Amino acid sequence: MRKNLNNGREYELEAEYGLPEKLPETEKVIWQGSPNVWRTAKDIFYIRPVIVYFLFLVFYRIYDGVVLEHSLQAVIISTAWMIFLSIVSIGLLGTLAFFTAKSAVYTITNRRIVMRIGMALTLSFNLPFKEIVSADFKAQKDGYGNIPLKVNQDTKIAYFHLWPHVRPMNFNHPEPMLRNIANVKEVAELIKQAWATENQIVINQVATNTPIIQPNRSRQGLNVGLTNDLSLT
Repeated sequence: MRKNLNNGREYELEAEYGLPEKLPETEKVIWQGSPNVWRTAKDIFYIRPVIVYFLFLVFYRIYDGVVLEHSLQAVIISTAWMIFLSIVSIGLLGTLAFFTAKSAVYTITNRRIVMRIGMALTLSFNLPFKEIVSADFKAQKDGYGNIPLKVNQDTKIAYFHLWPHVRPMNFNHPEPMLRNIANVKEVAELIKQAWATENQIVINQVATNTPIIQPNRSRQGLNVGLTNDLSLT
């Protein structure tokens, strides 16, 4: 969690770090975080298959030169060019992942979730807890994971405005998603507690493998639980 909420020069015009305006006196930040860079590169930009692909091209260039009995100098020059192009391509993809992760800030307050996202065009999405219908999460073995948020049907957010901070393939009703964050179970617990407090609902004990927030049949309340390793289906 970032202790100094306004120490970034890149967004020095923000009233508070990661927020489009100064919070009211009755509202406070309880957590802030950003996506992990490597996981962004791996899960969103599929950098590992790209690396494997370029490695194949490099070895194929060497094999092809040997089979066709090219001179050693020709093989070395050809392979060197392929390695150079591979490094440039992978580097560009890694740079894109780096700025995608570093430009995003997720903020949880006692009343809402704010997502500041975007590299060239920065957008801020305010998601009040009263508008969040349900949420769940999936934790990996190292504690990283995603938290998709299902918002009220009346809340209209374009899928491509949110991408990649959105649950994949939900085009009709996009679900904003906190992606690749560390200690996702603890963050989910914070969301659960803050959501229940804001909606004045007593947290019920629920079985394992249930969403952290799930709709009940009666609108008077929502069952709130906490799970680990819940599949995002």
